Amino acid sequence: MIKLGVKDYAKVIEPLEKLTINTLFAKSVVYQRVAGSVYVDCDKEPNVYYIAHPYGMSLLFGDIKKENFNKNLLSYLINRDKVRSKVEWLQVFPDSWNKQLEIILGSYLVKKEPSNKFDVSETDHTGRVLRNTRINFVFDFNKYIEQTKHFNKPELKIIRTTKEIYRNVNGNVIPKYFWNNEDQFQKSGIGYSLICDGEVASTAFSSFIINNQLEIGIETLEKFRGKGFALCVCSALINYCLENGLVPVWACRLENSSSYQLAQRLGFVPSKFIPYYQLSV
Repeated sequence: MIKLGVKDYAKVIEPLEKLTINTLFAKSVVYQRVAGSVYVDCDKEPNVYYIAHPYGMSLLFGDIKKENFNKNLLSYLINRDKVRSKVEWLQVFPDSWNKQLEIILGSYLVKKEPSNKFDVSETDHTGRVLRNTRINFVFDFNKYIEQTKHFNKPELKIIRTTKEIYRNVNGNVIPKYFWNNEDQFQKSGIGYSLICDGEVASTAFSSFIINNQLEIGIETLEKFRGKGFALCVCSALINYCLENGLVPVWACRLENSSSYQLAQRLGFVPSKFIPYYQLSV
């Protein structure tokens, strides 16, 4: 695996654009919206690509038969040389990479049983790669309109996400993990925050905006969950998309039952179920 210099990222754009799964996080790296990493088999004429987003998502695609690349890939996936400092979540394309990873990883691969799709219990898989499932959704405008036509809570206070909110909001899925700084977010991103009892209870925001697609991130403080706040604030962001010619995008792990169910309440329809590899540290 050779780390590609930023000046050569253009070599990745054409093959990346051909993929038929949600790759907005990878595009945000290649288009230099955030500072991630790109690894290839050859920096002059690459045929295999590994794109890592700083949030901890990665994408592997290209030729599955590059032996030297695959040897180095194994070391990276199991973190043999401690090059990764945090857990990473990997998608691959095309599907043939999944069979190839079984060969490369061997006993290092742990497959999560589909029957446990909503089991979020944690097990120590240090040195192993745990295969989960990630879902890509497509947005159904008519379904969204039908399901939200009676949904109106004018008493709730929803505002544009400010620089102050950007700086102070906490959680696992928050704007500062997807944008370089508050100024970039204000200029190129968008978010809505729901205020309850003087606190930012829930924030829906653009994780990525690439061309006319906006992928939604959502975080609700634990003490405010179960009140429908996420539905409200996501609706505000979806309405922004519809008013500005943007296509809302949603993806989540199958195990994330709250996100999976919320997506469908917002008019998103599951379209692809993709193996999703948890790389431990």
